[in-house]
Order: sequence, then C-alpha cells, then structure tokens
Amino acid sequence: MTNTEMTRIYDRYSGAVYRTAFTMCKNTADAEDITQETFIQRFRTDISFEDDRSEKSWLIRVAVNKCKDMFRSVRYKYFYYTVSLDEVDLIYETKDESEVYHAVMELPPKYRIVIHLYYYEGYSTAEIGKIIGRSETAVQTQLYRARKKLKDKLGEEMYL
Repeated sequence: MTNTEMTRIYDRYSGAVYRTAFTMCKNTADAEDITQETFIQRFRTDISFEDDRSEKSWLIRVAVNKCKDMFRSVRYKYFYYTVSLDEVDLIYETKDESEVYHAVMELPPKYRIVIHLYYYEGYSTAEIGKIIGRSETAVQTQLYRARKKLKDKLGEEMYL
C-alpha cells in the first residue's frame, strides 16, 4: 500500500473511528490510541473491500474490538480515569445538542455504542450487529432501552 493510499484512507475514516472510540471509552487519550492502533492494523492487513462503506464498517469493528480489549485489560480495571466531559473541547450548535450529547455519554457503553453507530454514523441495526458482534434483535433491544433511558433522563419534551 502506498503512502498516498494510506493518507486517503486515514483522512476519509479517522473521524468516524475516533468518534466511535471516544464514545466507547470517554477518554481522549485512549480514543486517540485506539484510532492509531486501528489504522496500523488496517495498513498491515492486506485486505480489499467491496466499497467504502464496507471498509468503514471494518475499521469501526476493529476500533470497537480494541475498546473491548482495553476494558478487559488490567490497566483499565485498576488505573482507569476519564476526562470530564466539560474538559473536552467540543462545540455544540445549540444547548439542546449539548444536553443530548452529555446524556448519551452517561449511558452504559453497550447503549452508547449503538446510539452512536445508529444516529451519528448512520448504520442500520443489521450493520451494527455485524460491527459489534450481536444479533440484529439484540441491537434493536439495546436501541430501545437506550432511547428509553434517554427519554427518562431528558424528559418527554426533549425526546420528541
């Protein structure tokens, strides 16, 4: 793979991979590490994809798996810390966007990731199932429960 190809792939997908990693681990440094490790694995793997969407799905699946590996690690269990969401340099269009984002980030990881992939990355429940290694029905159930938790947290008026 040439440097030009690697640059094109990184430029095209790094944002989605980083957002996914940050959504799962809620830590800028870990999200950056996982993004880097994901692309290193991509560049070392000699694989071709049918289309851009397949490549993006593969990268996100690798990032999700790397996050899961991190959660199982000794370092995470004993030395883990998170950065306050107020310290993260994020820009919101409206106050409502900020409230929704913070509410999503307070969800348990299994709900955060399905919300992120469904609403922010635009994947179907079947595609999400393939990415995170769950059945489509399990993803639908997680989406339902995540929406319910958000509805309870944000209130009826925000949810509609």
